[in-house]
Amino acid sequence: MYLCVLTPNRIVWDSKVKEIILSTNSGQIGVLPNHTPIATAADIGILRIRLNDQWLTMALMGGFARIGNNEITILVNDMEKGSDINPQEAQQALEIAEANLRKTEGKRQKIEANLALRLAMT
Repeated sequence: MYLCVLTPNRIVWDSKVKEIILSTNSGQIGVLPNHTPIATAADIGILRIRLNDQWLTMALMGGFARIGNNEITILVNDMEKGSDINPQEAQQALEIAEANLRKTEGKRQKIEANLALRLAMT
């Protein structure tokens, strides 16, 4: 099975995989070879990729996925490899996002603060 993950600026992943687990707007889906063809919105969340006995993770910032003919194409706004995430910086970003959410006034600010919190939680 072949996986291609793209952002507007670069090709992030472009090779064979054994399995993926993708966060979608309706929950997580597991994709194995010969999966039924679908197109779905990719949610802000974690993409898990299995290569033989090893699992890799990527934080996805929303987009779209197309699955069919043992090919998976995921177009995302942005992403970060799990191995590149600094736990202390991630915790700090989460704390800032939570504090900003508590201080929000107005519907638009609340929506933006919730989005920032979801990104930080990923």
